[in-house]
Amino acid sequence: MVQRSNRRGDTLAEPGTAIAAALSMRSGIPRRYAHFVFGVIQSGITCLVAAGIASLPMVREGDFLRHWLAAWLIAWATMLPVVLLAAPFIRALVERVVED
Repeated sequence: MVQRSNRRGDTLAEPGTAIAAALSMRSGIPRRYAHFVFGVIQSGITCLVAAGIASLPMVREGDFLRHWLAAWLIAWATMLPVVLLAAPFIRALVERVVED
């Protein structure tokens, strides 16, 4: 686990390391599938937020939750393959643009 210290010298865990450690112990997913796990999580969160924003007008009608979840499922099913297919190209483009 990565640790850091605050100004008083107290040892603090790096944010997110405990969650990552807990997930890695339980999942048993081999590291070679990390690209796919990242894509599933990233596309799921992105589509959840975008669908929530797009569903805001439904708050007045009282149908927000149903509309949000339906929109998220459609968006996620559409974007997951796009994210998984585009990620290697985006990674290669980033490597060309950034310097060490």
